[in-house]
Amino acid sequence: MILSHSNILALNLKKPVFINALFMVMFVLCTTQYTQAQDKNLSWDELANQYECPEWFRDAKFGIWFHWGPQAVPEQGGGWYARHMYMKDVGRQKFGKMANPYHLQTYGHPSEFGFKDVINTWKAEKFDAEYLINFSKENGAKYIVALANHHDHFDLFDSSFHPWNSVNVGPKKDIIGAFEKATRNAGLKFGVTSHDDRFLNWWQPAFGADKTGKYAGVHYDGRLTKADGKGKWWEGLDPADLYGPVPEDRTPEVIENIKKNWLKRHLELVNKYNPDLLYNDGFSFTYGEYGKEVARTLYQNNYNKNGSVQAVMLLKRQEKGTVNEVESGGSNTLRTEPWQSEITFTDWFYKTDRHLTHNARTILEMLIEAVSKNGNLLLNIELKPDGTIPPELKVIIETVGDWLKINGEAIYNTRPWKVYGDGKSIRGEIVLGSNGEIRNAGDDIAEKTKKGEHYNQRTTASASFSSDEVRFTTKDDVFYITIMNPKKGELIIPTLGLQNTMNPGKLKSLHRLDSNEKIKFSQNKTHTSITIPAINGKSYPIVLKGKFKGTKF
Repeated sequence: MILSHSNILALNLKKPVFINALFMVMFVLCTTQYTQAQDKNLSWDELANQYECPEWFRDAKFGIWFHWGPQAVPEQGGGWYARHMYMKDVGRQKFGKMANPYHLQTYGHPSEFGFKDVINTWKAEKFDAEYLINFSKENGAKYIVALANHHDHFDLFDSSFHPWNSVNVGPKKDIIGAFEKATRNAGLKFGVTSHDDRFLNWWQPAFGADKTGKYAGVHYDGRLTKADGKGKWWEGLDPADLYGPVPEDRTPEVIENIKKNWLKRHLELVNKYNPDLLYNDGFSFTYGEYGKEVARTLYQNNYNKNGSVQAVMLLKRQEKGTVNEVESGGSNTLRTEPWQSEITFTDWFYKTDRHLTHNARTILEMLIEAVSKNGNLLLNIELKPDGTIPPELKVIIETVGDWLKINGEAIYNTRPWKVYGDGKSIRGEIVLGSNGEIRNAGDDIAEKTKKGEHYNQRTTASASFSSDEVRFTTKDDVFYITIMNPKKGELIIPTLGLQNTMNPGKLKSLHRLDSNEKIKFSQNKTHTSITIPAINGKSYPIVLKGKFKGTKF
């Protein structure tokens, strides 16, 4: 068909009508498809097969976690206080060695004052979720995560299926509800964590008794019954609902009912608080298919709301449809898929008998490392039992926040380059030795550390980075070079040589983010040489912002 000038003119005159009609057809088709997707409950495999880590998580990079609960009340004894208070010997779990003597001195014998009673003393009287969230946002956090329950089997939300929760006992507050509301009001993404999968074995010491001394043979409060509570503060509550049934009564049917109860509680958690992120503290789904159903519900709800899955399910094992979590450590390599590192200051819950594992420097180092390797960093703030931030931690977090205000463009919304960095440790010229100190892990910590990436974090005891250690990130046509431990003088970066196999291209400009000062450099076939000006004392990492001729990342 040959169109005349008049035909073309007629089509042009009708073009807006045609486009509007086409738009309406596309809108109806998309709406119909979306509505059908909403109506259809997809299986976990169907959701996992189409899953891609959402851009909001990849862009966020830095989150704050409030890993907080009744175990923050005792001032000594480590992060597993609820378990260790019943143990005379904690084996290689040295972080808990003070729990039992501290409990005896502070509260009395665990047959008379057990962990259920510690819960009752937790009042969270100064808890201000709005302040905590705004503080976190002001200091660089792009998402917030809160502890929904720990190994102590105590729910920090308004649970319809578990009487041992923070609305019924202790603070008499919906902790998760308060965090969720404040986080949404601040315009941040909200996540929850569940650590409840091991409570049955974890609570075994609560059913024991002293072998010697005044209380020899007197069982701890794990063996108390609901009837024993008559006339006491916990009247009407059953200790077996908290500690689990006595070990000799744990038939397969009883265990199965516990798993079903876990499912009900966590479906309620997901459905009531609509988290954007859920982390199960385990290497796979809690209780197998039960845990998978909770993850499926999280994703299905999010799919129904957005038309695609914009939620994140975190596991310590790399599994399809989820994002990998690395506890107290980081990836050894640049990963193709996003992942997350999690760290804390001491033992996850606030304690006064431990020195700090992290300061502002190590937190920044862990963050920069993670981002350069396609990961995020989640930092736990160990709140005091009243819900306030310890002053010593507040100063550190504000220092991190100040650094991010200046250098955050090299962190947020960035993507990794072809390699994550350069330096003597990467080239194998030195062994950096990241394991300055290992905290709060099980008896198999040494073996875990040898095999993998968990617990390989840098700490205040770690050796300093060499002055040539740099990490790379990119954004559009910008290339960021973060110098981990800057020193005055010449910095040589072989990876940025013109004939390096990474093919970086011709560097055309370079300046500091913190001062906008232009930086002198020269580039040849084998390396790029950068002149670092005087550094004020022992500097935190500094960021250089560069552009390569005609290169878009």
